[in-house]
Amino acid sequence: MANEKSVMASEVENGEEFKIDVFSSSEELLSKLQEKWKGKPKTYPAMYSTVFGGIILDQAMMVIPMDDHMVHRGHGVFDTAIILDGHLYELDAHLTRFLKSASKARIDSPFPKSTLKKILIQLASVSNCKEGTLRYWLSAGPGDFLLSPTGCSSSAFYAVVIDESISQCKEGVKVVSSTIPMKSPLFATMKNVNYLPNVLAKMEAEDVGADASIWIDDEGFVAEGPNVNVAFVTSDNELVLPLFDKILSGCTAMRLLEVAEELVERGPLKGVRVANISVEEAKKAKEMMFVGSTLPLLPIVEWDGAPIGDGEVGELTMALSDLLWQDMVGGPETKRLLVPYV
Repeated sequence: MANEKSVMASEVENGEEFKIDVFSSSEELLSKLQEKWKGKPKTYPAMYSTVFGGIILDQAMMVIPMDDHMVHRGHGVFDTAIILDGHLYELDAHLTRFLKSASKARIDSPFPKSTLKKILIQLASVSNCKEGTLRYWLSAGPGDFLLSPTGCSSSAFYAVVIDESISQCKEGVKVVSSTIPMKSPLFATMKNVNYLPNVLAKMEAEDVGADASIWIDDEGFVAEGPNVNVAFVTSDNELVLPLFDKILSGCTAMRLLEVAEELVERGPLKGVRVANISVEEAKKAKEMMFVGSTLPLLPIVEWDGAPIGDGEVGELTMALSDLLWQDMVGGPETKRLLVPYV
């Protein structure tokens, strides 16, 4: 792709005639699309689309219409579930949040939750993927290029299986405070597709050699990472997560609050709570971590150039990570749904 761009740029600069391919038939276009994917690994083994009305196995055909309002207006929501050891983890929790996000975005689902769940299970089954992610979107739908969705005949539901490795994160990372304004509570608490602030926050961290950034709210309290929650272990061995009133209520973060009680019962943790955390208090924490579906915990050892605690991966962080990982690979049936592979 980079070579193609350089060749085209060179032709324009040299004043040479620049010709664009014109595809007069779907057969020509399909051939071109399949040529692009030829020889590449099948990273996306299956996709579902209401536009096609079924499951697509050809990666070249995994497309959505340009006039879909999710594409040109950002009018859409999404969510993710993990596929691990042939099981879907916390699918119900993610679907519940998905539909709450859709309600806030004023998008009506074309199907009830039970049907969405059946579609996603069938998609995972047909994909034959035993480890990866299942990502799905609900859009105002295709129709036109206007601002209002009134021209959309129906909302659209898309889902894709991504074949990727899922493993415990055991190495510590560095973070920085973000200079990118965080979203308002209305948009931050719904999982919508408007992720430009998140992308820019991630990029500014990478620009200075950090893994990700931390958002601070307008009152000076710690909010979240660009696409993950954040948690702390205080000097008193309390697990503390920021309040969810201005940030996304992470499914993995909510599950962490539940499983962490085991460490409280055993003694290492003194308590678990959700509260406002000032930056000053947060930077004095004994341990710090990101919390997210694919991690499930990512230790943070440095923030704005200063170490968190002793600058090493914390013992309680890894103990909590072990509890979540055990839940993901061998937890109760209410959390892990066995995929009926065909």
